[in-house]
Amino acid sequence: MVSQARKSELLFSGSDWDFAKLSRAYEEIEAIGKEELRLDIYPVQMEVISSEQMLDAYSSVGMPLMYRHWSFGKRFLYDELLYRKGARGLAYELVINSNPCIVYLMEENTMALQALVTAHAALGHNHFFKNNHLFRQWTDAGGILSYLDFAKSYIARCEERHGLAAVEAIVDSAHALMEQGVFRYHRPPKLSSEQQREGLRERLEYEERSYNDLWRTLPPSHEADKTGTRGDGVAERKKSLNLPEENLLYFLEKNSLVLEPWQREIVRIVRVIAQYFYPQRQTQVMNEGCATFVHYTIMNTLFDRGRISEGAMLEILRNHSNVVFQPAFDDPRFSGINPYALGLDMMQDIQRMSTEPTAEDRDWFPDIAGRGDWRDTLLDAWANHRDESFIRQYLSPTLIRKWRLFVLADGADEPHYEVASIHNERGYSKIRSALAQSYDVGASRPDVQVVDVDLLGDRHLRLQHNVKNGILLEDESRDATLRHIRTLWGYDVSLAAIDTETGAMLSERSTKEL
Repeated sequence: MVSQARKSELLFSGSDWDFAKLSRAYEEIEAIGKEELRLDIYPVQMEVISSEQMLDAYSSVGMPLMYRHWSFGKRFLYDELLYRKGARGLAYELVINSNPCIVYLMEENTMALQALVTAHAALGHNHFFKNNHLFRQWTDAGGILSYLDFAKSYIARCEERHGLAAVEAIVDSAHALMEQGVFRYHRPPKLSSEQQREGLRERLEYEERSYNDLWRTLPPSHEADKTGTRGDGVAERKKSLNLPEENLLYFLEKNSLVLEPWQREIVRIVRVIAQYFYPQRQTQVMNEGCATFVHYTIMNTLFDRGRISEGAMLEILRNHSNVVFQPAFDDPRFSGINPYALGLDMMQDIQRMSTEPTAEDRDWFPDIAGRGDWRDTLLDAWANHRDESFIRQYLSPTLIRKWRLFVLADGADEPHYEVASIHNERGYSKIRSALAQSYDVGASRPDVQVVDVDLLGDRHLRLQHNVKNGILLEDESRDATLRHIRTLWGYDVSLAAIDTETGAMLSERSTKEL
């Protein structure tokens, strides 16, 4: 039974919430996050939305502003069907990597759950977005909302001027290439300011007025042919085009001879959005682990200080347990490793090693074992790692044993799997390395690059797929993607599959054959 004195200290009582309670809870949660965990966050903008609005946010990849496209409507209807039939629940919250950080809360949540997801999203995810080096390097949190507003209005104007079908064809082809439309190894350009975008609008309108399709029909000059198509001209041509180029959308945007100015800008819009989401694919374990560790720590601190009741804490722990539940490999519900569970366990393990290390911990982690200040270690990890490097650096033998991890060797020419490494002294390093490698986005995504094109000749665009471990692209998906590339390029496109180890050509496919 909660005493009358303690009731007066509670942030809230009962399950109903109102905006005054939300504000009071946020202020307390923010104070604990900054004082106890040393979190550094963007200003927060919280909005309460309905289940219908949450489904709408799902369909438009979680962004508050988005242009129209048929795929978003298809996704909405699919998610709504599953939700109405009870086959899938909705997220308790949604958070946007922006400045200010936008946090959507479901109106159906109880007050205890609102407090939990506030700590999770408004503090945990927010800190990670602001401080992790991938988000700082690859995204522009301060410019994304105004850019999306520009993108939405620009594409709407294109639909009015050029017709829905024409715009849809360009967006379809650009969407098909989003996976290959990101910079992986060098910094993308910053989003332009409002003033620069206004200048861009004026420039595009001028180009559209002065654009003459006849220029593309002119044959190449003989002088250009002598200097640009033979011998050293091939090397010079590649150098001038910065080939090979990993970002297919960027190359098509800059070099396609058939795209009109408005089409080129739409390709750029899709490319910018693809780049914005790229760090999130690389940091799912760390991002969700950070947010879960933060909400778990803050909620327990609130309870210890007498700011939430036993009943509210039980509800919070029940929801927390649902989030970090990890089914066994032979459980029908198993779909892989739960990033919430793995991330939280690794971060709590760092906390344990910092304060109560074993002799094994001191051997494996001499820099952090017994150091005492686990906050510095976590803040450094959250700022400077992605999933692959975080696991490679911090996964301990203790956690490998707890999770009962092992490595299966799957040889294509072997009829059976082989257990190559188990959780013992010889297997720890191999297991850690294999798990880390599985989270390397660069290793799991097809490596397709533009390697050559003769702009003064037949304009045949040549792509190369660098094949790893003999894994080729699926035929139907490859052919469909080549058609989309040809739509944006306007001329024939070919894709050669090259083995990265031997350099042998494994296959070649051209749009001439489609």
